[in-house]
Amino acid sequence: MKKIELLLPAGTLEHQERAYDFGADAVYAGQPRYSLRVRNNEFKFEQLKQGIEIAKNRNKKLYIASNIIPHNSKIKTYLEDMAPIIALKPDALIMADPGLIMMVKDKWPDTEIHLSVQANTTNYAAVKFWQKIGISRIILSRELSLDEIEEIKQQCPDMELEVFVHGALCIAYSGRCLLSGYFNRRDPNQGTCTNACRWEYKVHNAPSDEGGALSGFDFNQELENANDLSNCGGVKRHPMADKTYLIEDTSRPNEFMPIVEDEHGTYIMNSKDLRAIEHVERLVKIGVTSLKIEGRTKSIYYVSRVAQAYRTAIDNVYDGKPFDPSLLAQLDGLANRGYTDGFLQRHHSHEHQNYLDSHSKSRSSQYVGDVMEIDENGYALIEVKNKFSLGDEIEIIHPSGNKIITITNMINRKDNQPIDVASGSGIFVKIPNMHGLEKALLARII
Repeated sequence: MKKIELLLPAGTLEHQERAYDFGADAVYAGQPRYSLRVRNNEFKFEQLKQGIEIAKNRNKKLYIASNIIPHNSKIKTYLEDMAPIIALKPDALIMADPGLIMMVKDKWPDTEIHLSVQANTTNYAAVKFWQKIGISRIILSRELSLDEIEEIKQQCPDMELEVFVHGALCIAYSGRCLLSGYFNRRDPNQGTCTNACRWEYKVHNAPSDEGGALSGFDFNQELENANDLSNCGGVKRHPMADKTYLIEDTSRPNEFMPIVEDEHGTYIMNSKDLRAIEHVERLVKIGVTSLKIEGRTKSIYYVSRVAQAYRTAIDNVYDGKPFDPSLLAQLDGLANRGYTDGFLQRHHSHEHQNYLDSHSKSRSSQYVGDVMEIDENGYALIEVKNKFSLGDEIEIIHPSGNKIITITNMINRKDNQPIDVASGSGIFVKIPNMHGLEKALLARII
Protein backbone atom coordinates (compact mmCIF):
# COMPACT_ATOMS: atom_id res chain seq x y z
CA MET A 1 0.00 0.00 0.00
CA LYS A 2 1.31 3.42 -0.97
CA LYS A 3 2.14 5.55 2.06
CA ILE A 4 0.24 8.71 2.78
CA GLU A 5 2.06 11.76 1.39
CA LEU A 6 3.76 14.28 3.66
CA LEU A 7 3.46 17.75 2.09
CA LEU A 8 5.54 20.68 3.38
CA PRO A 9 5.61 24.41 2.54
CA ALA A 10 8.48 26.01 0.65
CA GLY A 11 9.01 29.76 0.69
CA THR A 12 12.56 29.38 -0.67
CA LEU A 13 14.67 26.77 -2.42
CA GLU A 14 16.53 26.13 0.83
CA HIS A 15 13.24 25.43 2.58
CA GLN A 16 12.40 22.99 -0.21
CA GLU A 17 15.70 21.12 0.17
CA ARG A 18 15.40 20.95 3.97
CA ALA A 19 11.83 19.70 3.75
CA TYR A 20 12.98 16.84 1.51
CA ASP A 21 16.00 16.16 3.75
CA PHE A 22 13.78 15.72 6.79
CA GLY A 23 11.17 13.48 5.22
CA ALA A 24 8.75 15.41 3.01
CA ASP A 25 7.47 13.61 -0.08
CA ALA A 26 6.36 16.85 -1.71
CA VAL A 27 6.41 20.61 -1.23
CA TYR A 28 4.20 23.42 -2.43
CA ALA A 29 5.35 26.83 -3.59
CA GLY A 30 3.68 29.66 -5.44
CA GLN A 31 4.24 32.63 -7.70
CA PRO A 32 3.79 35.79 -5.64
CA ARG A 33 1.33 37.31 -8.14
CA TYR A 34 -1.06 34.35 -8.23
CA SER A 35 -0.71 32.63 -4.86
CA LEU A 36 -1.74 33.63 -1.34
CA ARG A 37 1.81 34.35 -0.15
CA VAL A 38 3.27 37.53 -1.61
CA ARG A 39 5.62 38.29 1.29
CA ASN A 40 8.66 36.14 2.08
CA ASN A 41 8.30 34.27 -1.20
CA GLU A 42 11.31 33.95 -3.49
CA PHE A 43 9.65 31.74 -6.08
CA LYS A 44 9.83 33.75 -9.27
CA PHE A 45 10.11 31.86 -12.58
CA GLU A 46 13.79 30.92 -12.25
CA GLN A 47 13.33 29.61 -8.71
CA LEU A 48 10.29 27.58 -9.74
CA LYS A 49 12.31 26.12 -12.60
CA GLN A 50 15.11 25.16 -10.20
CA GLY A 51 12.61 23.82 -7.69
CA ILE A 52 10.98 21.52 -10.23
CA GLU A 53 14.39 20.24 -11.31
CA ILE A 54 15.35 19.60 -7.68
CA ALA A 55 12.12 17.69 -7.09
CA LYS A 56 12.56 15.49 -10.17
CA ASN A 57 16.21 14.77 -9.36
CA ARG A 58 15.26 13.66 -5.86
CA ASN A 59 12.19 11.68 -6.95
CA LYS A 60 9.99 14.08 -5.00
CA LYS A 61 7.12 16.35 -6.02
CA LEU A 62 6.50 20.09 -6.24
CA TYR A 63 3.04 21.61 -6.49
CA ILE A 64 2.58 25.24 -7.56
CA ALA A 65 -0.03 27.29 -5.72
CA SER A 66 -2.07 29.47 -8.05
CA ASN A 67 -4.96 29.92 -5.66
CA ILE A 68 -5.89 33.59 -5.56
CA ILE A 69 -9.48 34.75 -5.88
CA PRO A 70 -8.66 37.16 -8.72
CA HIS A 71 -10.15 40.45 -9.81
CA ASN A 72 -10.53 41.25 -13.52
CA SER A 73 -7.06 42.73 -13.94
CA LYS A 74 -5.35 39.45 -13.09
CA ILE A 75 -7.66 37.42 -15.31
CA LYS A 76 -6.37 39.36 -18.33
CA THR A 77 -2.74 38.37 -17.73
CA TYR A 78 -3.20 34.92 -16.24
CA LEU A 79 -2.88 32.56 -19.21
CA GLU A 80 0.07 34.44 -20.68
CA ASP A 81 1.89 34.41 -17.34
CA MET A 82 1.11 30.75 -16.68
CA ALA A 83 2.22 29.40 -20.06
CA PRO A 84 5.94 29.20 -19.17
CA ILE A 85 5.06 27.73 -15.76
CA ILE A 86 2.94 24.97 -17.30
CA ALA A 87 5.81 24.25 -19.69
CA LEU A 88 8.01 23.40 -16.69
CA LYS A 89 5.65 20.47 -15.96
CA PRO A 90 5.01 20.91 -12.23
CA ASP A 91 3.36 17.92 -10.58
CA ALA A 92 0.13 19.87 -10.08
CA LEU A 93 -1.37 23.33 -9.76
CA ILE A 94 -3.21 24.23 -6.56
CA MET A 95 -6.19 26.37 -7.61
CA ALA A 96 -9.34 27.82 -6.06
CA ASP A 97 -11.16 30.05 -8.57
CA PRO A 98 -13.59 28.25 -10.92
CA GLY A 99 -12.91 30.72 -13.73
CA LEU A 100 -9.16 30.20 -13.63
CA ILE A 101 -9.64 26.44 -13.39
CA MET A 102 -11.85 26.54 -16.49
CA MET A 103 -9.25 28.60 -18.39
CA VAL A 104 -6.43 26.22 -17.50
CA LYS A 105 -8.45 23.12 -18.36
CA ASP A 106 -9.49 24.61 -21.70
CA LYS A 107 -5.93 25.50 -22.69
CA TRP A 108 -3.99 22.70 -20.99
CA PRO A 109 -6.48 19.85 -20.43
CA ASP A 110 -3.85 17.41 -19.14
CA THR A 111 -2.72 19.69 -16.30
CA GLU A 112 -3.29 18.11 -12.90
CA ILE A 113 -5.21 20.43 -10.58
CA HIS A 114 -5.59 20.20 -6.81
CA LEU A 115 -8.49 22.20 -5.43
CA SER A 116 -7.26 24.69 -2.82
CA VAL A 117 -8.63 24.89 0.70
CA GLN A 118 -9.76 28.39 -0.34
CA ALA A 119 -12.60 26.73 -2.25
CA ASN A 120 -14.18 25.72 1.09
CA THR A 121 -15.00 22.09 0.26
CA THR A 122 -16.93 20.70 3.22
CA ASN A 123 -19.11 17.89 1.82
CA TYR A 124 -19.05 14.91 -0.53
CA ALA A 125 -21.52 16.46 -2.99
CA ALA A 126 -19.06 19.28 -3.64
CA VAL A 127 -16.24 16.74 -4.02
CA LYS A 128 -18.29 14.88 -6.66
CA PHE A 129 -18.93 18.14 -8.50
CA TRP A 130 -15.22 18.98 -8.71
CA GLN A 131 -14.40 15.40 -9.67
CA LYS A 132 -16.73 15.64 -12.68
CA ILE A 133 -14.87 18.64 -14.07
CA GLY A 134 -11.48 17.00 -13.84
CA ILE A 135 -10.02 17.96 -10.44
CA SER A 136 -7.70 15.18 -9.24
CA ARG A 137 -7.33 16.13 -5.57
CA ILE A 138 -9.41 18.08 -3.05
CA ILE A 139 -7.72 19.96 -0.21
CA LEU A 140 -10.53 19.77 2.31
CA SER A 141 -11.71 22.66 4.41
CA ARG A 142 -10.08 22.94 7.83
CA GLU A 143 -13.53 23.09 9.42
CA LEU A 144 -14.21 19.36 9.04
CA SER A 145 -14.13 16.67 11.70
CA LEU A 146 -12.41 13.31 11.30
CA ASP A 147 -15.82 11.64 11.00
CA GLU A 148 -16.85 14.02 8.22
CA ILE A 149 -13.58 13.40 6.37
CA GLU A 150 -14.17 9.66 6.65
CA GLU A 151 -17.70 9.99 5.25
CA ILE A 152 -16.41 12.02 2.30
CA LYS A 153 -13.82 9.32 1.56
CA GLN A 154 -16.47 6.62 1.74
CA GLN A 155 -18.74 8.52 -0.64
CA CYS A 156 -15.87 9.49 -3.00
CA PRO A 157 -13.41 6.57 -2.79
CA ASP A 158 -11.63 7.45 -6.05
CA MET A 159 -10.86 11.07 -5.16
CA GLU A 160 -7.56 12.05 -3.59
CA LEU A 161 -8.08 13.99 -0.34
CA GLU A 162 -5.59 16.30 1.33
CA VAL A 163 -5.92 17.45 4.95
CA PHE A 164 -4.12 20.21 6.87
CA VAL A 165 -2.56 18.81 10.05
CA HIS A 166 -0.21 21.54 11.26
CA GLY A 167 0.26 25.31 11.18
CA ALA A 168 -1.58 28.57 11.63
CA LEU A 169 -5.38 28.61 11.70
CA CYS A 170 -7.51 31.46 10.45
CA ILE A 171 -10.54 32.82 12.29
CA ALA A 172 -12.37 33.09 8.95
CA TYR A 173 -13.72 30.22 6.90
CA SER A 174 -10.66 28.77 5.12
CA GLY A 175 -8.90 32.12 5.10
CA ARG A 176 -11.66 34.27 3.62
CA CYS A 177 -11.14 37.16 6.01
CA LEU A 178 -11.53 40.87 5.24
CA LEU A 179 -9.84 42.42 8.30
CA SER A 180 -6.54 43.00 6.55
CA GLY A 181 -8.26 44.39 3.48
CA TYR A 182 -10.31 46.83 5.52
CA PHE A 183 -7.65 48.10 7.87
CA ASN A 184 -4.58 47.99 5.64
CA ARG A 185 -5.93 47.83 2.09
CA ARG A 186 -4.22 44.45 1.73
CA ASP A 187 -6.58 41.79 0.45
CA PRO A 188 -5.97 38.34 2.00
CA ASN A 189 -7.54 36.70 -1.03
CA GLN A 190 -4.92 38.36 -3.24
CA GLY A 191 -2.05 37.04 -1.14
CA THR A 192 -1.26 40.13 0.94
CA CYS A 193 -2.79 39.36 4.34
CA THR A 194 -1.22 41.29 7.22
CA ASN A 195 -2.65 38.91 9.87
CA ALA A 196 -4.72 41.63 11.51
CA CYS A 197 -6.45 38.99 13.65
CA ARG A 198 -3.12 38.37 15.40
CA TRP A 199 -2.45 41.96 16.39
CA GLU A 200 -2.97 43.44 19.81
CA TYR A 201 -6.27 45.17 20.59
CA LYS A 202 -6.46 47.47 23.63
CA VAL A 203 -8.92 50.03 24.90
CA HIS A 204 -7.53 53.44 23.97
CA ASN A 205 -8.76 56.92 24.80
CA ALA A 206 -9.14 58.95 21.63
CA PRO A 207 -10.73 62.37 21.00
CA SER A 208 -14.36 62.14 19.94
CA ASP A 209 -17.16 64.61 19.35
CA GLU A 210 -20.33 64.96 21.39
CA GLY A 211 -22.01 62.21 19.41
CA GLY A 212 -19.26 59.74 20.17
CA ALA A 213 -17.76 59.74 16.69
CA LEU A 214 -13.99 59.61 16.37
CA SER A 215 -12.60 63.07 15.65
CA GLY A 216 -10.83 63.36 12.32
CA PHE A 217 -12.33 60.14 10.94
CA ASP A 218 -14.66 60.53 7.95
CA PHE A 219 -16.47 57.22 7.50
CA ASN A 220 -17.91 58.11 4.09
CA GLN A 221 -14.50 59.19 2.82
CA GLU A 222 -12.88 55.98 4.10
CA LEU A 223 -15.62 53.92 2.44
CA GLU A 224 -14.98 55.72 -0.84
CA ASN A 225 -11.24 55.10 -0.45
CA ALA A 226 -11.85 51.41 0.19
CA ASN A 227 -13.94 51.13 -2.97
CA ASP A 228 -11.40 53.00 -5.08
CA LEU A 229 -8.22 51.40 -3.78
CA SER A 230 -8.66 47.66 -3.54
CA ASN A 231 -5.46 45.67 -3.78
CA CYS A 232 -5.85 44.27 -7.25
CA GLY A 233 -4.22 44.95 -10.55
CA GLY A 234 -1.18 46.56 -8.97
CA VAL A 235 -3.07 49.59 -7.58
CA LYS A 236 -0.74 51.58 -5.36
CA ARG A 237 -0.93 51.28 -1.59
CA HIS A 238 -3.22 53.73 0.21
CA PRO A 239 -1.26 56.45 2.10
CA MET A 240 -3.26 55.77 5.28
CA ALA A 241 -2.40 52.06 5.30
CA ASP A 242 0.49 52.36 7.77
CA LYS A 243 -1.37 54.42 10.35
CA THR A 244 -2.89 53.03 13.53
CA TYR A 245 -6.65 52.56 13.30
CA LEU A 246 -9.14 52.69 16.15
CA ILE A 247 -12.17 50.41 16.37
CA GLU A 248 -15.17 50.61 18.69
CA ASP A 249 -17.12 47.72 20.16
CA THR A 250 -20.82 48.64 20.04
CA SER A 251 -21.35 47.18 23.51
CA ARG A 252 -18.75 49.64 24.87
CA PRO A 253 -19.58 53.00 23.30
CA ASN A 254 -16.84 55.64 23.23
CA GLU A 255 -14.11 53.09 23.98
CA PHE A 256 -11.86 53.05 20.94
CA MET A 257 -9.33 50.29 20.34
CA PRO A 258 -6.19 50.62 18.20
CA ILE A 259 -4.89 47.85 15.99
CA VAL A 260 -1.21 47.59 16.91
CA GLU A 261 1.08 44.58 16.51
CA ASP A 262 3.09 43.71 19.61
CA GLU A 263 4.70 40.38 20.42
CA HIS A 264 3.69 40.83 24.05
CA GLY A 265 0.10 41.85 23.32
CA THR A 266 -3.31 40.30 23.88
CA TYR A 267 -4.62 38.73 20.71
CA ILE A 268 -8.38 38.63 21.16
CA MET A 269 -9.18 37.34 17.66
CA ASN A 270 -6.21 35.03 17.28
CA SER A 271 -6.62 31.28 16.94
CA LYS A 272 -4.29 28.74 18.45
CA ASP A 273 -2.08 26.89 15.97
CA LEU A 274 -3.15 23.56 14.49
CA ARG A 275 -1.33 20.42 15.64
CA ALA A 276 -2.90 17.10 14.71
CA ILE A 277 0.04 14.70 14.86
CA GLU A 278 -1.88 12.51 17.30
CA HIS A 279 -4.51 11.94 14.56
CA VAL A 280 -2.12 10.70 11.87
CA GLU A 281 -3.07 7.04 12.41
CA ARG A 282 -6.79 7.78 12.00
CA LEU A 283 -6.17 9.80 8.83
CA VAL A 284 -4.07 6.97 7.38
CA LYS A 285 -6.84 4.47 8.11
CA ILE A 286 -9.45 6.75 6.54
CA GLY A 287 -7.46 6.68 3.31
CA VAL A 288 -6.46 10.32 3.05
CA THR A 289 -3.87 10.86 0.29
CA SER A 290 -1.82 13.72 1.75
CA LEU A 291 -1.10 15.40 5.09
CA LYS A 292 -0.37 19.09 4.63
CA ILE A 293 1.70 21.47 6.76
CA GLU A 294 1.05 25.23 6.66
CA GLY A 295 3.88 27.77 6.80
CA ARG A 296 5.48 29.17 3.63
CA THR A 297 6.72 32.16 5.64
CA LYS A 298 8.14 30.08 8.51
CA SER A 299 11.80 29.38 9.33
CA ILE A 300 14.12 26.60 8.18
CA TYR A 301 13.99 25.23 11.73
CA TYR A 302 10.19 25.07 11.60
CA VAL A 303 10.17 23.24 8.26
CA SER A 304 12.86 20.77 9.34
CA ARG A 305 11.43 20.03 12.76
CA VAL A 306 7.84 19.63 11.62
CA ALA A 307 8.82 17.46 8.65
CA GLN A 308 10.87 15.17 10.88
CA ALA A 309 8.13 14.83 13.50
CA TYR A 310 5.34 14.02 11.06
CA ARG A 311 7.61 11.73 9.04
CA THR A 312 8.24 9.74 12.22
CA ALA A 313 4.53 9.63 13.06
CA ILE A 314 3.64 8.40 9.57
CA ASP A 315 6.36 5.75 9.47
CA ASN A 316 5.38 4.51 12.93
CA VAL A 317 1.81 3.91 11.72
CA TYR A 318 2.98 1.79 8.78
CA ASP A 319 5.46 -0.05 11.01
CA GLY A 320 2.68 -0.94 13.44
CA LYS A 321 4.17 1.11 16.26
CA PRO A 322 2.06 3.05 18.79
CA PHE A 323 1.98 6.84 18.78
CA ASP A 324 5.16 8.35 20.26
CA PRO A 325 4.18 11.08 22.76
CA SER A 326 7.66 12.64 22.59
CA LEU A 327 6.67 14.04 19.19
CA LEU A 328 4.32 16.40 21.00
CA ALA A 329 7.24 17.84 22.94
CA GLN A 330 9.31 18.25 19.78
CA LEU A 331 6.58 20.35 18.20
CA ASP A 332 5.98 22.27 21.41
CA GLY A 333 9.55 23.58 21.13
CA LEU A 334 8.59 25.52 18.00
CA ALA A 335 7.30 29.07 18.24
CA ASN A 336 3.53 28.69 18.54
CA ARG A 337 0.45 30.38 19.96
CA GLY A 338 -0.69 27.30 21.81
CA TYR A 339 -1.91 24.20 20.02
CA THR A 340 -5.31 22.83 19.10
CA ASP A 341 -6.43 20.03 16.81
CA GLY A 342 -8.98 22.44 15.40
CA PHE A 343 -12.26 20.85 14.31
CA LEU A 344 -10.87 17.35 13.75
CA GLN A 345 -12.14 16.13 17.11
CA ARG A 346 -15.07 18.12 18.41
CA HIS A 347 -15.23 16.98 22.02
CA HIS A 348 -12.14 16.08 24.06
CA SER A 349 -12.34 14.23 27.32
CA HIS A 350 -10.54 15.70 30.30
CA GLU A 351 -8.20 12.71 30.32
CA HIS A 352 -7.33 13.12 26.63
CA GLN A 353 -6.50 16.80 27.01
CA ASN A 354 -4.40 16.17 30.10
CA TYR A 355 -2.50 13.46 28.20
CA LEU A 356 -1.61 15.90 25.41
CA ASP A 357 -0.68 18.69 27.80
CA SER A 358 1.50 16.56 30.04
CA HIS A 359 3.50 15.08 27.17
CA SER A 360 3.85 18.43 25.40
CA LYS A 361 5.49 19.87 28.48
CA SER A 362 7.65 16.84 29.21
CA ARG A 363 10.66 18.20 27.32
CA SER A 364 10.57 21.56 25.63
CA SER A 365 13.41 23.02 23.60
CA GLN A 366 14.62 26.22 21.97
CA TYR A 367 16.21 26.61 18.56
CA VAL A 368 19.76 27.89 19.12
CA GLY A 369 21.82 27.41 15.96
CA ASP A 370 22.60 26.09 12.49
CA VAL A 371 25.64 24.06 11.41
CA MET A 372 27.21 26.03 8.56
CA GLU A 373 30.23 23.82 7.83
CA ILE A 374 32.44 21.16 9.43
CA ASP A 375 36.22 21.16 9.17
CA GLU A 376 38.54 18.16 8.82
CA ASN A 377 38.96 17.97 12.60
CA GLY A 378 35.23 17.61 13.19
CA TYR A 379 34.66 21.16 14.46
CA ALA A 380 31.31 22.54 13.33
CA LEU A 381 30.86 26.23 12.66
CA ILE A 382 27.60 27.25 14.32
CA GLU A 383 25.58 30.32 13.39
CA VAL A 384 23.99 31.14 16.74
CA LYS A 385 20.28 31.94 16.79
CA ASN A 386 19.68 32.02 20.55
CA LYS A 387 21.92 31.91 23.61
CA PHE A 388 23.46 28.66 24.83
CA SER A 389 26.34 27.90 27.22
CA LEU A 390 28.81 25.29 28.40
CA GLY A 391 26.94 22.60 30.30
CA ASP A 392 23.75 22.97 28.26
CA GLU A 393 22.10 19.87 26.83
CA ILE A 394 21.73 20.33 23.07
CA GLU A 395 19.68 18.23 20.69
CA ILE A 396 21.39 17.76 17.34
CA ILE A 397 18.63 17.55 14.73
CA HIS A 398 19.72 15.81 11.53
CA PRO A 399 18.02 13.78 8.76
CA SER A 400 20.06 10.72 9.76
CA GLY A 401 18.64 10.89 13.30
CA ASN A 402 18.78 13.09 16.37
CA LYS A 403 21.01 12.87 19.41
CA ILE A 404 21.51 14.83 22.62
CA ILE A 405 24.94 16.10 23.63
CA THR A 406 26.28 18.25 26.43
CA ILE A 407 28.31 21.30 25.43
CA THR A 408 31.72 20.82 27.09
CA ASN A 409 33.93 22.70 24.66
CA MET A 410 33.24 25.80 22.58
CA ILE A 411 35.52 28.30 20.83
CA ASN A 412 35.01 31.70 19.25
CA ARG A 413 35.36 31.78 15.46
CA LYS A 414 37.21 35.12 15.46
CA ASP A 415 40.21 34.16 17.58
CA ASN A 416 39.74 30.42 18.24
CA GLN A 417 39.75 31.11 21.98
CA PRO A 418 37.62 29.08 24.42
CA ILE A 419 34.36 30.73 25.49
CA ASP A 420 31.68 29.80 28.00
CA VAL A 421 28.64 31.41 26.36
CA ALA A 422 27.36 31.83 22.80
CA SER A 423 25.54 35.01 23.60
CA GLY A 424 22.95 35.18 20.84
CA SER A 425 21.99 35.90 17.26
CA GLY A 426 24.80 37.05 14.99
CA ILE A 427 27.54 35.17 16.86
CA PHE A 428 29.56 32.33 15.29
CA VAL A 429 31.13 29.61 17.44
CA LYS A 430 32.71 26.20 16.92
CA ILE A 431 31.95 22.95 18.72
CA PRO A 432 33.82 19.61 18.32
CA ASN A 433 32.87 16.03 17.44
CA MET A 434 30.42 16.89 14.67
CA HIS A 435 31.68 14.71 11.81
CA GLY A 436 28.91 13.79 9.35
CA LEU A 437 26.41 16.31 10.70
CA GLU A 438 26.46 18.91 7.92
CA LYS A 439 23.36 21.13 7.86
CA ALA A 440 22.27 19.96 11.30
CA LEU A 441 20.13 22.18 13.54
CA LEU A 442 20.70 22.71 17.25
CA ALA A 443 18.05 23.02 19.95
CA ARG A 444 18.71 23.63 23.65
CA ILE A 445 16.81 21.34 26.00
CA ILE A 446 14.94 23.48 28.52
